[in-house]
Amino acid sequence: MKIGVAGSMQFTEKMFEVYKELEKNGHEVFMSSFGSRYRGKSAEDIEILKLEDKFQHDAIREFWKPMRDADALLVLNYDKHGIKNYIGGNTFLEMGFAHVLN
Repeated sequence: MKIGVAGSMQFTEKMFEVYKELEKNGHEVFMSSFGSRYRGKSAEDIEILKLEDKFQHDAIREFWKPMRDADALLVLNYDKHGIKNYIGGNTFLEMGFAHVLN
């Protein structure tokens, strides 16, 4: 099964953990190709990188490409900024991609 992993880039480390677990269980897995840029960064640095990736590197279209051939999308919606089960704008849009693609 081809599975996309999505969520706030603040959760990048957890996304990589889930990615590895899914892969270990025989799935083909993808997430944002920008993910490795966020590893080991502070929350402030991640916010700066997110804006750069959104506006200078068209991150949402980058994620759209593998979504077209995916079987599922796994959204990691951990608590963020005091919001339980946080889902940001890009993640919400990625969920919409999955919905439209069935």
